[in-house]
Amino acid sequence: MHDERFLSDSIKSSEVEHDTKLRPQNFQEYVGQKRVVENVELMVKSSVKRNAAMDHALLSGPPGLGKTSLAMLIAKNIGSELHVISGPAIEKKGDLAAVLTNLAPRDVLFIDEIHRMHISVEEILYSAMEDYRLDILIGQGASARTMQIDLVPFTLVGATTRSGLLSNPLRDRFMAHLHFDYYGSDELAVIISNNAKKMSINLEVKAQNEIAKRSRGTPRIANRILRRVRDFALVQDHEKVGVEDVVQALRLLDIDELGLDSMDRKILNVIKDYYQSGPVGIDALCATLGEDKQTVEEVYEPYLLKEGLLLRTPRGRALSEKALNHIK
Repeated sequence: MHDERFLSDSIKSSEVEHDTKLRPQNFQEYVGQKRVVENVELMVKSSVKRNAAMDHALLSGPPGLGKTSLAMLIAKNIGSELHVISGPAIEKKGDLAAVLTNLAPRDVLFIDEIHRMHISVEEILYSAMEDYRLDILIGQGASARTMQIDLVPFTLVGATTRSGLLSNPLRDRFMAHLHFDYYGSDELAVIISNNAKKMSINLEVKAQNEIAKRSRGTPRIANRILRRVRDFALVQDHEKVGVEDVVQALRLLDIDELGLDSMDRKILNVIKDYYQSGPVGIDALCATLGEDKQTVEEVYEPYLLKEGLLLRTPRGRALSEKALNHIK
């Protein structure tokens, strides 16, 4: 039993180490998001020269575009430690207070999915971000009193896929609002080429471009496809990964030439077959799909909208001519 648990821990450690290896190690290695990286690099250099904590920054945009990687670079270049927590995981004020009081000077606190924090927990951040102070209410009614705890200067980096869901008081306390856009195929091709070298994969240029074209403008998906393509070529005993390996591996993954998977196509087909190509309200669509509304809006819909396959109208979602042609 002990050996099995040790083996499991070793595998997890190896996977984390592998993921970290693929992340950019410095700002020069960070491909794409040029305006965002330039702003962050400027803020980091200013922080180092002032020997002070960097201003708080809000990173918004679809998942898998490199927000966590950028937070890691911020901490690394400031010379401080990165503390990573998830918004939904912070259930009580005390949980967040414990994290904040354990930060060292100039440390970086990265809160992923910050828009999903409960409003009562979020309120603790107001004085913490502005005055580096915790205001904690002790007791209730007439005997209630406020206790203040001083914090060390720190940097809060918040990541969100839906910045519109953040409350105004929290959003206004971030000194920098930086938005991540989907990557172009050329940028993804560079990322794939760099990561193929790190993974010791002999990848043809055509194969690299094919992966880039089908990666939905997202580096995380590109890396996932690269690994599956590597597995396919390895099983087939191919020393060099060619475009045919990519095509066959993606066929197994059910990813088509536009990068759409089975769920993307199901959304398009449901709108076409059940709702005469739309428009249809998001609640009715999700009920028919049997899928969570938040998942559809945050995971699938952004790419379908970006590619011009799905249209948002005042009456609901509708299919474009491009989507109808693709389904045919």
